[in-house]
Amino acid sequence: MENNFLNFKKKSETETELYVYGNIEKKNWIDNWLGTGKEKTDAFSLKDALAQVDTPNLTVRINSYGGSVSEGLAIYALLSEFEGHLKTIVDGFACSAASVIFMAGKERVVPENGLLMIHNAWSYAEGDANAMRKMAEDLEKITQPSLDIYVNKTGLSEEKVKDMMDREEWITSKEAFELGFSTTQTRNEPMQALEANFIYNLVMKNKNIQSQIEEKAKEMANEIIKEKCKGTSKQEPVGLDSELNNKVKKDSWESFFNTKFKEKEGTKNEN
Repeated sequence: MENNFLNFKKKSETETELYVYGNIEKKNWIDNWLGTGKEKTDAFSLKDALAQVDTPNLTVRINSYGGSVSEGLAIYALLSEFEGHLKTIVDGFACSAASVIFMAGKERVVPENGLLMIHNAWSYAEGDANAMRKMAEDLEKITQPSLDIYVNKTGLSEEKVKDMMDREEWITSKEAFELGFSTTQTRNEPMQALEANFIYNLVMKNKNIQSQIEEKAKEMANEIIKEKCKGTSKQEPVGLDSELNNKVKKDSWESFFNTKFKEKEGTKNEN
């Protein structure tokens, strides 16, 4: 059955994107019968989607308030078994069970616009004191697998993570990276790569300028040699390392930059 909130697209021969949007909730027989529940994401639908992934890289994009603990844990298990490189990205919110799904990624990204939220499992109960105590004990056990996942993935202590879950902690991009929930803060190109590209382009630009200057220096050197040897039989070769050429090279640098400077000044004056 089509699910508008859980779908994937093959971006290239090496990468597939899977979208986990909407509630993390198991569909019931009424949904299957009436074709409703398209806003729900469940493990069964994800299993079918994963079976169609034939690329080595899978990116899972998440925007969900969470939902069922059991479905979240099942989806986490399915994604963890993906044999290729798994990247998870928070497109908006990854709360509750959705934050557990997020932790399945080998590479985990919470960009500046994203938020995680972790908390303890909760439910409704009715009955006597024994029923209430039983529910409290059950909820603690239901919370434990999610707690273990956070601890194992982040390297934080169980006490630290438990305290965060007790407080229903909202986690920003910066905090997620610092605490180990994410492996990077942005989905964009790393700043180091941008800096490297800038330096490379700057070097190549200066290299081209230097080549122009050296060519100009050679032309000027040849002209000077011709002038000095004009009317004589002496044809003294002048290498690039000679005193004359070194002087010409220096003069050509000054001439080149003076010319460029004047051109620039002329442009300013025209404006």
